[in-house]
Amino acid sequence: MRKKPLVIVTRKLPDGVETRMRELFDTRLNETDAPLSQAALGEAMKAADVLVPTVTDRIDAALIEQAGDQLKLIANFGNGVDNIDVDAALRRGIAVTNTPGVLTDDTADMTLALILAVSRRIVEGANTLAAGEWTGWSPTWMLGTRITGKRLGIVGMGRIGQAVARRAKAFGLSIHYHNRRRAPTAIEDELEMTYWESLDQMLARMDIVSVNCPHTPATYHLLSARRLKLLRPNAIVVNTARGEIIDENALTRMLEAGEIAGAGLDVFEHEPAVSNKLLRLARAGKVTLLPHLGSATAEGRMDMGEKVIVNIRAFMDGHSPPDRVLPSML
Repeated sequence: MRKKPLVIVTRKLPDGVETRMRELFDTRLNETDAPLSQAALGEAMKAADVLVPTVTDRIDAALIEQAGDQLKLIANFGNGVDNIDVDAALRRGIAVTNTPGVLTDDTADMTLALILAVSRRIVEGANTLAAGEWTGWSPTWMLGTRITGKRLGIVGMGRIGQAVARRAKAFGLSIHYHNRRRAPTAIEDELEMTYWESLDQMLARMDIVSVNCPHTPATYHLLSARRLKLLRPNAIVVNTARGEIIDENALTRMLEAGEIAGAGLDVFEHEPAVSNKLLRLARAGKVTLLPHLGSATAEGRMDMGEKVIVNIRAFMDGHSPPDRVLPSML
């Protein structure tokens, strides 16, 4: 009987996923769900045949150099792989996989939720009511802005960007986008989208900007201080992708100065740390902050686990895993 591979999982996963992993593999689970230290990650990589990290685990080149020769697969429990040095893994002969596609609708839903929350001051209103400070309806109190007819600029037109566009179109938004590659004509026609080759030109004309591109070296601070300055004073920014794509300090300064109307952030540049300035702005109702909930649905987490299992089984059976990530794809 062939020996089962040792699979080490760095965080607690849904019970159904963990049970199936135990059935199929020699699986070592993280019962406490406490994030592993870099030293503990290094020890796991020395022992495992397959490592199953999450987006909170930083698998850098130095850590990969410590891996045991038996480690042949890093099956990331996450849509992206910006937490893993894919080049270093490839040099060591370690394959890397992720879980694409299963979080598209969940993340797009959260993007629209943040657009509505910021535009209509939903969190601010709910907090006022919960604090017992509401004195009754008034014609001029807590006025937000209508989203129908506004221009939405989507940065990144992959699966999630297209899902956001479909939802936004149903809300009557005018869809604009910037992407590394132009979308097929059929998709542009279906969603009535306007393509901007120049990100700068698009940003200067939008009422709402939604960040939906992956975090790569090329997209680090893609919305830099210079580009954020192009936004109109009535614009809002929503980010459900990765915090590193926006220069968070520059965005915070502009919110403090009233140079843009607001922001909805589900991700942060140094998470789980969130700057005190952003927290103060949230308490003042100038920004809506969420604790990385974009993919947080029970269905999404189960689908992610199933993809991880499929990738491990395919790899261990000698096949190319369906969700393998190569440096050329980043």
